[in-house]
Amino acid sequence: MSQMMFILVSAIFVENFVLSKFLGICPFLGVSKKLDSAVGMSLAVTFVMCISTAVTWPLYTYLLKPKNLDYMQTVVFILVIAALVQLVEIILKKYVPALHQSLGVYLPLITTNCAVLGVTILNVDGAKAFSYGQAMVNSVGAGLGFMLAMVLFSGVRSRVETSDRPESFKGLPATLIAASIVSVAFMGFSGVAEGIFH
Repeated sequence: MSQMMFILVSAIFVENFVLSKFLGICPFLGVSKKLDSAVGMSLAVTFVMCISTAVTWPLYTYLLKPKNLDYMQTVVFILVIAALVQLVEIILKKYVPALHQSLGVYLPLITTNCAVLGVTILNVDGAKAFSYGQAMVNSVGAGLGFMLAMVLFSGVRSRVETSDRPESFKGLPATLIAASIVSVAFMGFSGVAEGIFH
């Protein structure tokens, strides 16, 4: 149980896919202007991460690896992710049209979101190869970490937008500087998880 908690806490804080591995930066910068959009995108990404792991882990373990088709891993994983994103888009369009509209072009871009692909690949990676349960916990943690980064950065961005700053720092420069400061802040968690669970 402590190993599962370690994986979860590490995925959220220590190995945060956005702030430590710098994956999924496109929606991180594009959708984090408003809190409701950030939460909606985070929930969609978390859902896709979990379901894609639930599908890709068995596909890789029981089909691709035994048949020596490891080299097809990326193509198969992207196809699975694309199908799941289409499912999420259809559901949001039908049941939550306001959120679907606010996410706009960023929702279909989850298909090419390297954070989602990164989670699925790292779950079966030879160096770290998780069991099925560990892979699912890692995916939930990665999704929660993505949400934490999005919500936190949404708050930081709203403060930066209303602050008085030089003209040259308005817009993207201030956003990138704020993102780097938030990222550096998360580096402080690197020794915490190991200290608690080991």
